[in-house]
Amino acid sequence: MPWLIGLALLVVPIVEIYVIIQVGHAIGGWPTVGLLLLESALGAWLVKREGRRAWKALQSAAQSGKLPGRELTDGGLVLIGGTLLLTPGFVTDIFGFFFILPFTRPLARRLITRFINRRATTLTPPAFTPFIPGPTQPRHPSSADIIQGEVIDPEK
Repeated sequence: MPWLIGLALLVVPIVEIYVIIQVGHAIGGWPTVGLLLLESALGAWLVKREGRRAWKALQSAAQSGKLPGRELTDGGLVLIGGTLLLTPGFVTDIFGFFFILPFTRPLARRLITRFINRRATTLTPPAFTPFIPGPTQPRHPSSADIIQGEVIDPEK
């Protein structure tokens, strides 16, 4: 997993620059900058609105006494989406909007939950079994298991 993050940190900026240049060639330089600024403003407004909603949902779940699994996932998705929207570029903005928009977030939540469940079952160690197969005869201590010494009484 760490190598995947390192690869993403190298590849994503290159892809973003390439896409920005291609969009700039298609619609012009200033319209591209304007579109990036518009996406940033829309993203900031959405993050604020959806972050408030996620926080209120988390508070109401905590007050009602139920486990806030869905609410925590939504809050995490809004946080990740906001971070992606802060990075300049069209590709990260697409993923950021996917995580933040209320009608695409349930799909993102299902995908993330499925991924985490699959990783958890893969990384879980095997269950502890107290009966380890081995020799059936009891082991008797040998002379190598005995340490010679004397007991010292501290009160004398």
